[in-house]
Amino acid sequence: MTLSFTVTGLDPAPFAPLFALDEAGLLAAGARRQVVDAAGAFPCRVSLDDARPGERVVLVNHQHQPAFTPYRSAHAIYVREGVGEACRTVNTLPPALERRILSLRCFDAGHMIVTADLMDGAEAIPLIRRLLDRPDVAYIHAHYAKYGCYAARIDRA
Repeated sequence: MTLSFTVTGLDPAPFAPLFALDEAGLLAAGARRQVVDAAGAFPCRVSLDDARPGERVVLVNHQHQPAFTPYRSAHAIYVREGVGEACRTVNTLPPALERRILSLRCFDAGHMIVTADLMDGAEAIPLIRRLLDRPDVAYIHAHYAKYGCYAARIDRA
């Protein structure tokens, strides 16, 4: 039997108020507003697809690994304006992940890294299944390898 998995984007609710802030408010929040000026350069962590030229995004620091371990981590992410719900796919990779080289960081139930690997997103599904088949892997955080930014969480379905 083939192992099923889900890929889940971030909940948009915590980010929605950022779009109502003026530039001073964004600076105070440690965020920046940008208008997308190039295709394929602004991967949204809610929709898990690239924002299109002309769309507005907010670049903000996000704590993607909040567990109180040595792996606690936060990094810059883009969020598109107007995305109403988080992307969730089953047994497929969303477009932004499929288009990039991924760092797959596998965590155990205690939120400690047990293994990691790099893979072209277009070819990552067999590797994701093998990693999630390990009993010591509770979940995977996918990161975009080039910039190291958090991309999405991958779990067993």
